[in-house]
Amino acid sequence: MAIDNNRLLLELEKYRREINRDIINPQIPELQLEDLKPLLTLVAHARAAYLRELLDIAQVTTERLPGQQQIAELRRRRETYDELVAATNALETVIQRDYLDVRSSRGEH
Repeated sequence: MAIDNNRLLLELEKYRREINRDIINPQIPELQLEDLKPLLTLVAHARAAYLRELLDIAQVTTERLPGQQQIAELRRRRETYDELVAATNALETVIQRDYLDVRSSRGEH
């Protein structure tokens, strides 16, 4: 029975790859490393803004808990950062699983 399960899982992975590649690859232009630099920069800015907000809150609330507005702003910055990280991770997964064409910096496949 384990052999049948393994075959099923292999076929499932093959279908997953084909379906994802057929849907994703045509919708996203072929990428190269330079195309990802703005994305990574965006994530770094979001991370910095989130951490900067935390440090700013700590500077003005040394003896008490932060106020609701301060926490709301910190949450907003975290959500932005988390969403950008999740999207970047999704793109990385697509590249790792070969759902998307990528090329080297020299234009080679």
